[in-house]
Amino acid sequence: MRSQDYDRLYLSPPHLGRHELNYLHKAIEDNWVAPVGPNLDGFERDICEFTGARYCVALTSGTAAIHLGLRLLGVGPGDEVLCPSFTFVATANPILYVGATPVFVDSEAETWNLCPERLREALEDMRRHNRRPKALIIVHLYGMPCRLREIMAVAREYEVPVLEDAAEALGSRYDGHPLGTFGDVGVFSFNGNKILTTSGGGALITNTAEWAQKARFWATQARDDAPHYQHSELGYNYRLSNLLAGIGRGQMELLEDRVKKRREIFAWYQKHLSDIPGLVFGPAEPMGGRSNRWLTCVTLHPTDTTSSPEQLRVHMEKHNIESRPLWKPLHLQPLFATVPVYGGEVCEKLFKQGLCLPSGSAMTEADLQRVAGVIKAIL
Repeated sequence: MRSQDYDRLYLSPPHLGRHELNYLHKAIEDNWVAPVGPNLDGFERDICEFTGARYCVALTSGTAAIHLGLRLLGVGPGDEVLCPSFTFVATANPILYVGATPVFVDSEAETWNLCPERLREALEDMRRHNRRPKALIIVHLYGMPCRLREIMAVAREYEVPVLEDAAEALGSRYDGHPLGTFGDVGVFSFNGNKILTTSGGGALITNTAEWAQKARFWATQARDDAPHYQHSELGYNYRLSNLLAGIGRGQMELLEDRVKKRREIFAWYQKHLSDIPGLVFGPAEPMGGRSNRWLTCVTLHPTDTTSSPEQLRVHMEKHNIESRPLWKPLHLQPLFATVPVYGGEVCEKLFKQGLCLPSGSAMTEADLQRVAGVIKAIL
């Protein structure tokens, strides 16, 4: 059979059930199609119940949540914010939105997340130069918990507020607690490729009532309490719509099943492909950590294989299978060419050697066999 005869296998497509339609139909029947309504309130309650956070503000994207989170932490023009280099650009762009400067920190090789030792090095160097970061953003890359125990200890020691970017990590845990609940502010993304999707969307969680109230205020154009439209602060059009929140409510009912399936997919790949020379699965779960395995990732070691990740990606594309390189480190991006970075060797190596495999929770055994066969054919 020719490759073009196969249906395309996407990296991480949306996976919807029938649950979502119940909430959507109800919203349309009741004419709740505005950016507020019962689904929005219910979705925020669902997230609070799942995470244990006291307050949730559902927003148009995870990027919007990071933006508002930085404002809540008081980050503004002239400030510096520590941030992993190995992440999607949406983690760092909001730093620029508020007029601050990112300071990038390298990863460690096990979890691929922010390196606690490099973080301490950065903080010590900044202290020597009479600089103090206004905030630290931590990321749980590909759903993998970072070394929270060590990182949070360093942040407390240097008295740096923490924004926790759990955009890819809904359903992941550390020491039994949901990710997103360890920082001063937590952030999730519900983009179309995430483990839970609202088509587009995100959320900010916090245990501080005043912060939740302020985030909602800013997210609805910062409209003052007046019968007319009056505005004393800069606001944004960031609130999630009631319709999309309905999709989220249905998705929340399936979240644990989705996490279970993603972990099973990772285990299947690992079982059937680990004997290929030079192919290594990662990242690794830290002690106390449990990943949702949002995406299954591998690295190819050049000393053990003659094929590069890009050759493998192109080969899979010829067979109508989508794969994706690991994130290109932000300190290598033209946008951040002048931004300071501490280290960089680890995430640069991961970028050169890594690839994400199709990981959608609707994948069948036949889909997995197809991917495995294509990979074995070239490696």
